[in-house]
Amino acid sequence: MEKLAVSERAENRLDETDRESEGRIVRNALLEGRLNLDADLLNALARAESEPEQSANRNRRWQDGVILNEIPRGAYVLDLGCGEGQLLGRLINEMNVHGQAVEVDPEAAMAAMEHGVPVLNIDISEALGDFRDQSFDFVILESTIQTLKDPMGVLSQMLRVGKRSIVSFPNFGHWRTRVDLAAKGRMPVTPSLPYQWYDTPNIRVLTISDFMDWCRRNAIVVTAAYGISEGKVGPLVEADSLITEEALMFIHRDEERKALAE
Repeated sequence: MEKLAVSERAENRLDETDRESEGRIVRNALLEGRLNLDADLLNALARAESEPEQSANRNRRWQDGVILNEIPRGAYVLDLGCGEGQLLGRLINEMNVHGQAVEVDPEAAMAAMEHGVPVLNIDISEALGDFRDQSFDFVILESTIQTLKDPMGVLSQMLRVGKRSIVSFPNFGHWRTRVDLAAKGRMPVTPSLPYQWYDTPNIRVLTISDFMDWCRRNAIVVTAAYGISEGKVGPLVEADSLITEEALMFIHRDEERKALAE
């Protein structure tokens, strides 16, 4: 297929479109494998980069609404890395769940407790070993896995402690991330990864495909998956890795497959 070059006609088209459309032009070129990163296209990307900021702020806690819809009333829920307890507080107040939270940051833990959320102020890895097998209906790890020193250990413990686990993370395979690396040779700064390389809490970067590969290798079943793209939340399939900014997965271990593998 002929490589994409921004002609005079295309330049006029960029001038006539809004920032969201400019971002879509670059994204679609990448999807179709016809992206030629010339100066005009890079300028289109630069203009598009500022566009999602307001919608990203509006949707910063988009996972909460999905989780509230999926967790049944009265469930036992463990929230790992709860921050100031916004999600678990809503689950307790709106869904009458029996909740427990873990948060290593003392200020955030204190804020959560002031909101009526029971919190253990301890590192996630240390806390999980104290809980019995299958003692919670759901264990939540929301936008935290990429900050952990031992994500595999935490995931394994989550699957032991909870009958179901919920994991969300920024998708490093998103098209903006790929273009930033390819075009600029720099670590990406996007609405879902809004940090510079030197101050980011994200010490692990992963894509939707990475996570799905881990699930397949470890007899993990994904029962539901959601993602956000351009401010819109919807069901997720693995092929959406290029356009999904953040992913949310509901998982559990397939004990039968695990036993066969052992």
